[in-house]
Amino acid sequence: MTENIFDKISEYGIVPLVTLDSADDAVPLARALVKGGIPIAEVTFRTEAGGESIKRMAKEVPEIMVGAGTVHDIDHAKETVDNGGKFIITPGFNRKVVDWCVKNNVPVCPGTVVPSDLEEALDCGLKVVKFFPAEVYGGIATLKALAGPFAQLKFVPTGGVGPHNLKEYLDLPNVAAVGGSFVPPAKLVKAKDWDGVAAECRRIMNLVYDFSVGHIGINAETSDNALNVTRALCAMFDCDSRETDMAYFAGDIAEVMKIPFVGAKGHICVDTRDLRRALALMERKGIKLDQNNLMYDANGKLFAAYIEGEVAGFALHLRQRPKK
Repeated sequence: MTENIFDKISEYGIVPLVTLDSADDAVPLARALVKGGIPIAEVTFRTEAGGESIKRMAKEVPEIMVGAGTVHDIDHAKETVDNGGKFIITPGFNRKVVDWCVKNNVPVCPGTVVPSDLEEALDCGLKVVKFFPAEVYGGIATLKALAGPFAQLKFVPTGGVGPHNLKEYLDLPNVAAVGGSFVPPAKLVKAKDWDGVAAECRRIMNLVYDFSVGHIGINAETSDNALNVTRALCAMFDCDSRETDMAYFAGDIAEVMKIPFVGAKGHICVDTRDLRRALALMERKGIKLDQNNLMYDANGKLFAAYIEGEVAGFALHLRQRPKK
């Protein structure tokens, strides 16, 4: 069974939960989600418009990854697939629905909440499951506890998750994505404010990436000049210095290179809370990495990556911000 679509969804980290009263809103909403940078829709069967909404999204907005949520029976799972839906999400662990999806090679993310549900999921060969209702059943603390005995599984926590806590959930290594009705906001959908929906999607994705300037790199050319520049910066900003083989650091303000390095003028370090998702964003934008300047930690994990080319004479690199 393929679950590649859940790998793709994980690159965004957000699963918008969509409940529509009218299928006429399906296409403009799907376009707004795509425009806002979250081309994903879990369309629920909580209303009669669910099936037709999936059909219209799949047909008219091919860029979106559309699937069904609140699936309680095989009939709705079949309807989803017949209408072009790409995945099934259930609120609880429904063995009949899961078995049908597995048999028919349909990606499924069943609702789970207790270890026995997770054992069932493993028995079905699943790798991604929903954790619902997340906050009611211990939220982050529970997911941390489950990481040991169920290391094979990734979770999509839903229920009580929103802009106020999604970053803490996404920081967990066993969380593939978070879901919820916080995007798209129901009031914006009701008002048919599609530009507002797109703007809210962008705001949510900014929380996911959380880009900020880590430091500025200065090409000082020689070790003596680098030391002088570092001392001047430290005196100016009352920060401590530290030394590596290639550079001096003036606090977190500047990395002053002892030897000639990338970038005609230097480099800019951009930190992100999630390097994997940030690099996926760069790939979608067609931005290539400098394969000669990828940096790995002692465990062989990528923690920084330079981008090909320069901006105004500066090289750019993305760096994983340390988890707190």
